[in-house]
Amino acid sequence: MADTKKIRVLVIDDSALVRKLLTEILNSDPEIEVVGTAMDPEVARRKIKELNPDVLTLDVEMPKMDGISFLRHLMRLRPMPVLMVSSLTENGAEVTLDALAAGAVDFVSKPRIDVSATLQDYAAEITGKLKAAARVHVTARATVPAPEAPVRPKGAGHSDEKYPATMPIPRPIQPPRLRTTEKIIAIGASTGGTEAIKDVLMQLPPDCPGTLVAQHIPPVFSSAFAKRMDQITDLTVCEAEDGQPVLPGHVYIAPGDKHLLLRRDGARYRCELNNGPLVNRHMPSVDVLFQSVARSAGRNGIGVILTGMGADGARGMAEMKQAGSITIAQDEKSSVVWGMPGEAVKLGAAAKVLPLDRIAAGIMMAVKELQQ
Repeated sequence: MADTKKIRVLVIDDSALVRKLLTEILNSDPEIEVVGTAMDPEVARRKIKELNPDVLTLDVEMPKMDGISFLRHLMRLRPMPVLMVSSLTENGAEVTLDALAAGAVDFVSKPRIDVSATLQDYAAEITGKLKAAARVHVTARATVPAPEAPVRPKGAGHSDEKYPATMPIPRPIQPPRLRTTEKIIAIGASTGGTEAIKDVLMQLPPDCPGTLVAQHIPPVFSSAFAKRMDQITDLTVCEAEDGQPVLPGHVYIAPGDKHLLLRRDGARYRCELNNGPLVNRHMPSVDVLFQSVARSAGRNGIGVILTGMGADGARGMAEMKQAGSITIAQDEKSSVVWGMPGEAVKLGAAAKVLPLDRIAAGIMMAVKELQQ
């Protein structure tokens, strides 16, 4: 039996140490082969033509041409899967979000060489993301045009009141019997999710129901992502705080190192944050968010699962549907990776399967259905 074709990777980084480390990590996986390295975009352009790699790993900051400029040129002239390698800093987060908007499939942090256990975890993360990137058809990626100048009311709706955290993933229970007109939107995503979430939020009206978002993303990145969404959408977007009231027209992004849950507090809803344990190897976990919405909102909930690798969120969406929530999954064609939404569809958890550019309309249609 012939060997399975390996994924051919070109590593682009100005640091010789990082190039060596990434090469060793990636070559240790039997399904991956690093066919070359490059220290700057000029060398990279030549090697892409010579070696015809399947995937690039690309440093965000490089000499001669920064990673974003190179990425934009690449996506215009030779679209291909790119995995960005970024520093876990505020500036690194902003540039990485620019890279995802420019067409990069996903990102990983710079490797840390101080702890062997960290390297083991890092190797699993980067090889998994690289394999997912290799299956992506970059040219098929759907986008939604940005509005020219959104104008909307501001106000974070914060509260200093704190609530004790509980263990995530509560056991499924009957949704609350108390009638309320307040609707809740819960969105979960992973690979390709920052752009998909942006596309959905930009099409939602400023008076839409309160929205909670769980995106697999590191802490510094979740803050930068929330700020960016607040600037470019008609909604008030913030990184969620524990005990924060959930208000219409507001979006609450889960911090990158905490689970986000919905908590019923009398006639109101509040955000609840929890710092562990990992669920489906993730924190925040979409399953944790969706299961809390099933428990606290029941028939007043709308669950949306977008592009992402793995199965996080599928089980929680099934519980939302069972509790009477309306559930929506992104379709395969418009997803960067149809892992999470695909698993939800397989479970029968998604009542509707829609392309990305119709999901916001599907959400608002669900709101009307719930009001009848």
